[in-house]
Order: sequence, then structure tokens, then C-alpha cells
Amino acid sequence: MSERIPCVREGCDHMILPATAAKTGGYCMPCKQEMEREAHQRYIEANRRDVDLYAGITDAVKILKIMHEPRTYDELIRYVPYKNSMEQVYLSLSAEQQQEIKQYAMELIRSDDEDTGKDILQYLVCYHDLPLTAEIPELLEREIVYPAVLFKSASVETRDHLLQQVNTDDENRNHILIMLAYIGDEVVVQQFWRWKQSPPEWANELYVTPERYTLQAGWELTEEGQPRELFITPSYSLYEVGERNVAGREMENLDGAPVSLLVPSSSLCPWCSSSLISLMNLQVKHPALQSVLWNSPQLDVQTCLVCSSYSVVYMEMDATGNPIWSRHNVKPDGFDGIDMEEMRVDVSGVSSSTLDVGSLAGEGERTEVAREQVQRRLFRIASEPRQPFHGSEWAMEPSISQVGGHPGWVQDADYPACPACSATMKAIGQLDGELIQENGEGVYYMFACEPCQMTAVSYQQS
Repeated sequence: MSERIPCVREGCDHMILPATAAKTGGYCMPCKQEMEREAHQRYIEANRRDVDLYAGITDAVKILKIMHEPRTYDELIRYVPYKNSMEQVYLSLSAEQQQEIKQYAMELIRSDDEDTGKDILQYLVCYHDLPLTAEIPELLEREIVYPAVLFKSASVETRDHLLQQVNTDDENRNHILIMLAYIGDEVVVQQFWRWKQSPPEWANELYVTPERYTLQAGWELTEEGQPRELFITPSYSLYEVGERNVAGREMENLDGAPVSLLVPSSSLCPWCSSSLISLMNLQVKHPALQSVLWNSPQLDVQTCLVCSSYSVVYMEMDATGNPIWSRHNVKPDGFDGIDMEEMRVDVSGVSSSTLDVGSLAGEGERTEVAREQVQRRLFRIASEPRQPFHGSEWAMEPSISQVGGHPGWVQDADYPACPACSATMKAIGQLDGELIQENGEGVYYMFACEPCQMTAVSYQQS
């Protein structure tokens, strides 16, 4: 056997065969491969070029077409992103442009690019509530039954067709039930009520009873067979302005009204000893809460960020309207075996000592804290409402944090029941996990029971 010789690369202690050295110039194979990778990376960096597909283009429809166009990966090309997000471009569309991009979506569907076409239609429906009444028959003809939100503007004829089809189409029955729930007119409500009173033969093939499908569209049947909406409207976006020094009247120059989010409480979670967090504290007189009947001037939704990711966490209101841990909370099975330190949620950057809840949620009020130079995360609530279904499809990556609006369920719709009265609690808002902590996942959902003056928080992630 030939005697091995050392690799010639400085710092490498590998020994190689002379035959290998002859092929590689004296380098071991790991060093040779690493050198080739480094050389290739230097070549890419020297030859890579920036390509701006949007250069000189101002028409929003053309910009969206480029955004939706699939791109072949080329390591020598670095595509320059557009200055605005896809969401922002969609929101800028005029009524005429909405029709134009809708037709383009149908052309894509007809040319077998079904996924992109459906995506565009979904943006139009959720962001602009654009009716697809004329297009729905063609979608059904092409056996497109998802996403169900596309069908909420179906005609009477289409509705009646679906009411017949649901009895015979075993393969698509789940989708059709959700489609009908989104249509949700009086005829559909009556049909769901009849199904609840007398389940159809195919009901035992479902995972839940037929009337439970209405939850996906954001409503339920009352004991009298009437529809009850399960989310409040209108919907207002919540967003972070960015960390900055805030003093005096500087806050007034920012877009939207200040809102208190993610403020640590002085109370600790009885289960894991983490500080309870005020996910949202907003004045009840704000237009976003105009339909909420609340006894306190502030709607303060507190929770434990750790424990609410395992179980619904309820809070009651004390005599002064402040939230307290509910006696109805039930610790989930196996919870005591979880490593709490590993599950801690870091909301660093927000401190209760730098944030006055009443001041931030109020209009035109001042505090000594606001006059001082303080550095903290600053949140706003949009000055104008948006469509109720804007944040309902989390996979579209909208600005999902909101007060009001249809929830953006990551999984199935899951409205908690009030532990005091058993009524289904209404969704009043949601916060994106990325807003709570860097690289955060999932969505935290906020609910309220007005008669019992209770709030609840749940969590879902993919």
C-alpha cells in the first residue's frame, strides 16, 4: 500500500494517497471541493447582476403580472424587489384595474395556470370584496371548489345548484358546505337549520355536523335558527411603526392612532409564572370596537403567551374593569411536563415602565412619560378600515394583525365557548407571531363574551 502524504493546504492535517495528490495538486478531496466552492462563489459575486423587472413600469396591473410571473432560478441574477409589497399594490388598484386583473386571472385559469389564477382572484375578493358572480359558473365547470371564499358572491342559480350538488358529490362535499356557508343568504341559513334539525344521510361521513361548517365563514346558527356573526366589523390593521425616540407631540405626526400592544402586566401566570401580557388595550369608543358592548372604557385583552399556545386562556374583569385570571381556566393534560424555559416568548423592547396604557389608547391625552425621551416599540391602528375578509387568508401573507375582521385561521376555525355561559365567543382581533417576537410563528386570536365581560386568547400555527 502506498504511503500517505499530507494535504498541502495550510492548516489541514488530512493524509492522502499520492494518486489523489496527483489529481488534486496535492490537496485532499474535502479541501479541493471547498476551494472549488469558494472559487465558484467568487465567480458568482464577480459576475452577478441586478435585474429590475419593474424599471420604468408604473401601471399597477403590469406590476402585479410581473410579481405573479414564475421565475427560473439563475444564480447570476439578483432580482430587485419592487418598492411596495404585493398587498400594497393590490390595495392601490382602481375599480377598472381590478376588472382588468380579474380577466387576466381567468385567462391564466383557462391556460392551465390554475393556481396563479386562483391566487389573484383570492386577493381581489379579500382585499376589495370584488364579486365573482359572473366567473363562478366557469370555476365550477372547471371543478374549482377551493378556496371557498371565492364563492361568497354566487348567484341564486349557483346557490341552488350547490344545494343540489352537496347531496351527491361525496368527493367535494366538504368544500361545497363551506362554499354554501360563505354564500350565507336566507335560503342557505334555512338549509343549514334543517340539516341541524334533521341530519342528512351523508352527515355521518363528515368530521363535524353540517351546521358546524358555517364557522369557517364566520357565523353560526342561534337556538332559533338565525345567523349570528362571530367576528366584529369593521377591520382595522395593527402595525409597528418601528423603534424610535418618542417625545411630546411627535406621536401625533404618525399615521393612524396609537394603540397599546404587548405590554407586560405586573401579574404572573398561575401555570408557568411568566408575566401576563396585554396583547391589546384599546379604548372602547374607538370605531374598531363600535359594535362591542363593554362595561369598561378600555378593552384590555391579557393572556400568557406561553400557555395560550397550549390552551385557550380566559380572563375575567374585576369590579374596576381590569382583567384577572379566570377561575374557569383549565390546565391542559401533560402541561406540567413541559420545559417552560424553552417555551418563553421574548417580547423584549416593550416595557410597562415606558408605556402608559390609558394615554396611548386615548385621544389627545398627555402624560409625563410621553414628554420624556423613551425608546420603545411603537404600534398604531390604521386610520381607515379595510375589508372584513382582508386578513382572513393567512397564506396570502397579508398584514394579518388586526382589530375586527374575519380571523385568518391557520388551521380550522376554532371559536372558543365562553366558560361562564357556553355561548360562542366573538373574534375581536388577532396578532401575527412575527409582530410579537423576531422570527415568531403562528397567530394569536383574541375573543370576547360581552354578556359575561370575559376575554379569551388562543393560538394556531402551521
